[in-house]
Amino acid sequence: MPNPWDLGSARILERLGFPALATTSAGAAWALGMQDARLALDESLAHLSAVAAAVAVPVSADFQGGYAVEPDAVAGTVAVAVETGVAGLSIEDATGDAGSPLYERALAVERVRAAREAIDRSGTRVLLTARSEGYVVGHPDLDDTVDRLVAYAQAGADCLYAPRISTRAEISAIVEAVAPKPVNLLVNAPWITVAEAAALGVRRISVGGTLARAAWGGWLGAAREIAEQGTFGGFRDLPDVEALLADEG
Repeated sequence: MPNPWDLGSARILERLGFPALATTSAGAAWALGMQDARLALDESLAHLSAVAAAVAVPVSADFQGGYAVEPDAVAGTVAVAVETGVAGLSIEDATGDAGSPLYERALAVERVRAAREAIDRSGTRVLLTARSEGYVVGHPDLDDTVDRLVAYAQAGADCLYAPRISTRAEISAIVEAVAPKPVNLLVNAPWITVAEAAALGVRRISVGGTLARAAWGGWLGAAREIAEQGTFGGFRDLPDVEALLADEG
């Protein structure tokens, strides 16, 4: 499930045959000239609506921390996010506060429960993914991560996700702990293949902002060459984007 960052990348990924897509808060923010986690709620909702409307395949929303702290407020923002037309959304337990980077476990569980109840009240079948961010915020504690993910599953999450786990033992431990619910794996470096992840029981793979970074890498390399050397070697072997976006039929 790759992560487009704008409408063009979403449409091209759909045409490459991917059956579902997921947004990336980082990629969306970079496209608007800001760092990750800087998108305001209204900007995020506009982005979700645009991407969901641009493709026919299901789109899952990177909804960060739900743009709220207290469970009741999370329920309110999730209810609005569901109205954008997304088929799924994720809620994470990172606070954004370096001094206390993860929500206290009980509050984190109630936030997931509130998101579940908001989706249920909407009458939709939006799939809820709960993320535990310990490995992202510098607290790579597998036992705590597993404990949180199991609690999130019990609170109603459909899919569980621990970004930045990077060993087969970690994957297997999480898959076993939350079974039969599916696990999403973030792959942002060439350390595992789709087939290898599937053999470990992973049911879904996303790439976060990594495809956006790959695109920015090509652009930045070409731009730096022009600025620093006055040459245009970065213009070799370019894709025919017009053809990729041409109307079908």
